[in-house]
Order: sequence, then C-alpha cells, then structure tokens
Amino acid sequence: MNNLLRLEEGVARIVADDPWTLVRDAETEVPAGEVILPLARWLDNPEQNGVWLGPDDEVESLKPWFAQLPLIALDFPSFRDGRAYSQAYLLRTRLGWSGELRAIGDVLRDQLSHMRQCGFDSFAVREDKSAEDALKGLAGMSVLYGRSVIEPRPLFRRR
Repeated sequence: MNNLLRLEEGVARIVADDPWTLVRDAETEVPAGEVILPLARWLDNPEQNGVWLGPDDEVESLKPWFAQLPLIALDFPSFRDGRAYSQAYLLRTRLGWSGELRAIGDVLRDQLSHMRQCGFDSFAVREDKSAEDALKGLAGMSVLYGRSVIEPRPLFRRR
C-alpha cells in the first residue's frame, strides 16, 4: 500500500515498503505474499493473511483467530461513515486486540487524530492525498477531554 503511515513507539512515520497487498473484491485473484482479504474471502483461507472488515461486519466474529491474525483493517467507505471508529474501539477495549489495526478507504488527514484515539495504529491515506501532509494530522490535539483507547480516564479524573 502506498501512502501508509504507522505509529511506532508513539511516533508516526511513513512506511516506505509495506508488505501487504489489499484485495478489495471477490473476483480479484489473490497475489503471492501477504494480503489483506475481505472477511468473506478470509474465512475461506485465514492462514497467513490479514483481514479487512466493512462497516456492516461484526468484529466479534474474529476473536477466535486473534492469536494467529497478524493484521485487521477497517474500511471507511466514505469520510462521512464513522462505523469503523466504533469497530476499532470495540476491538481494542472490549475484545483486547493488540495487533496492527489499519484504517483503509477514504482516510483523510483531518480524521487521523481521532482514529488514533480509537485505537488505529496504521493509516492507509487516500492515494490522491499527501502522506507527508497527513503526518501533521497525527500531531493531534494537545488536550483530550474525553476517554479514548490511549487515555481511558476523562480529563477531570487526570487532575
């Protein structure tokens, strides 16, 4: 994937050589190497592959495979569709997923700070946007008032 940003020890970096290939549909032939498959295709062949979930897919269905699953990607079909934020939060908090959680689809600079708060640690920025510019979106806000995956205590509890 081009335009990929990843958090490494809390610092965002552009990934030059991403080994993962995203397969978007059921008809595309699966290439050799590490691939991210849609949930329906991944269930047929879960070994050594990553999985991506659409907004209507249930994150709980992946729990039995957490130990062998190297990557989960969550799709933002439109910047107006925020269901992947909830999916990410559920994966990190309720289900305890600790592996790579990647945002794919209509991923834009203005969303990155909030995606990070929900638990994403890699971001496939939309191809027509600049990855260098998107890094600025991960600078985030200096103070977070509410709870998040990163800081589960609200501001009034941190004093």
